[in-house]
Amino acid sequence: MQDSSYILSLIAFSPLLGVLVLLFMPKHQGMWIKTVAIIATLIPLALSAWLYSAFNQQLEGMQFKEELGWITVPLNHEAQGLNQLTSFYLQFKYTMAVDGLSLPLVFLTALVATMAALASVYIKKRWKSYYIWFLLLETGMFGVFMAQDLFLFFIFFEITLIPMFFLIGIWGYMERERAANKFLIYNGIGSAIMLIAFFILVTTAGFGQVSNDSGTSIFYSGDLSVISSHLFGEGSYVNQADVEGGNPFFLSIAMKWTLFVMLLVAFGIKLPIFPFHTWMLKVHTEAPPSVVMIHSGILLKMGAYGFIRFGVLLFPQQATQWATVLAVLGVINIIYGAVLALVQKDFKLVLAYSSISHMGIVLLGIAAFNTTGLEGAVFQLVSHGLISALMFLLVGAIYERTQTTMLDHLGGLAAKIPFISGILLVSGMASLGLPGLSGFVSEFLAFVGLFETKKVLTVIATLGVILTAVYVLRGVLSITYGPLKVQTETIKDARLIEAIPMIVLVAFIVVLGIYPAVLSAPLQQTVGSFDQFIHTVAKIGG
Repeated sequence: MQDSSYILSLIAFSPLLGVLVLLFMPKHQGMWIKTVAIIATLIPLALSAWLYSAFNQQLEGMQFKEELGWITVPLNHEAQGLNQLTSFYLQFKYTMAVDGLSLPLVFLTALVATMAALASVYIKKRWKSYYIWFLLLETGMFGVFMAQDLFLFFIFFEITLIPMFFLIGIWGYMERERAANKFLIYNGIGSAIMLIAFFILVTTAGFGQVSNDSGTSIFYSGDLSVISSHLFGEGSYVNQADVEGGNPFFLSIAMKWTLFVMLLVAFGIKLPIFPFHTWMLKVHTEAPPSVVMIHSGILLKMGAYGFIRFGVLLFPQQATQWATVLAVLGVINIIYGAVLALVQKDFKLVLAYSSISHMGIVLLGIAAFNTTGLEGAVFQLVSHGLISALMFLLVGAIYERTQTTMLDHLGGLAAKIPFISGILLVSGMASLGLPGLSGFVSEFLAFVGLFETKKVLTVIATLGVILTAVYVLRGVLSITYGPLKVQTETIKDARLIEAIPMIVLVAFIVVLGIYPAVLSAPLQQTVGSFDQFIHTVAKIGG
């Protein structure tokens, strides 16, 4: 395990330095407010880049681990037949760490956040409040990918909801309040289901005991290492340790199935899995482009990450037995999203349904339950995060110049804004999976992985790739070619503050497409150990 030097805490909480500075700045100093906010996002970006380079690709398990005592709550609990026990308490620790699964997502968060901060040039009002909420959101996202305690994870997960609610509701478009309310309701329901599942896990799999000179203490912990050791330790498969140890709850096979389904629903809302996707459409169309860059590029990935970390790795037998169900859900997402994207007239809705379709590829990679498929799933999270962030950055640039994103009202922009049009073409090619760009690598790995186990579903899913090419080309060509429909002679191409994030995102998309080892190298060891662990536990039974 790497010496942490609290690098993870520095990454997670460094955006709060920007919040602290912004609180003391006059609200009318817009340029200085934007400068401070952008600098505040550059700090975690630099730190996460160092973290990525310092990560030991040959080691399995967590690295850079930080662990501190946090919350200890004494419990008045009586247990028959346990007279030798002296005390009960609830224990939550501040535990942060990263592995090959979370490390790429931490760097992706830092990168997209910085690009979105630059793209916030389109925000026209209340800059101080906007950037304060923006930086709080970034802290929450970092924490989600680093937390190794269920309660700590839940806190960070909830932190992301509040800033997003205000960022949508205040700085969005015409139906922004409705979109914000829908976002909060759906995600609130998912959080409630997740909290109940976590509570059951803490009071069953988090159960343990500590003996000392004064007696024996029973604790209930949210620490993932404690929960995993209890779930997969000696005797855990028959739950005899629970009975002999005096655990007042019994984590039966039926309860494990219940918890798995609850976590699938809770994180499926965030992912989103059909039919829990409707809230996302409103957010993608009503939130400002810079906020949608964060939402589509990062927040949707939190759902997939949470399901892999908690649903699959804590309940591998249930997950593998539902492999076909997960694959079918992935196919539905892919086909459903692609078909509806094909008929949309608003380019923002085209991209919204495209996100639903591409998240289906993540489900296919997970459902493969082999190293290739799981690697493809994580690769797709990173690749789609970059591509979708770039797409919505371009949406913001186009809307800023034309005041519309309706395909019927756009056309001929290649002659007026060739740079933006060229970047749009590149992002479209990446989205449809052109070889040499990141979208191809992620889709190829996910489909190859699933083809090893479910050939028919893989063939059906490939229809989505064909439909993707159709709706992407339809959207891009409608915007860039043909007669100029916007009656504005003052349209100018990208400014420097717009061109920088466009170029940076394209560069990462190209690098991952040409040299995927940049991502696959730190990922392979972790995913390989996941694959071996999942199949070992599933074979033993549990």
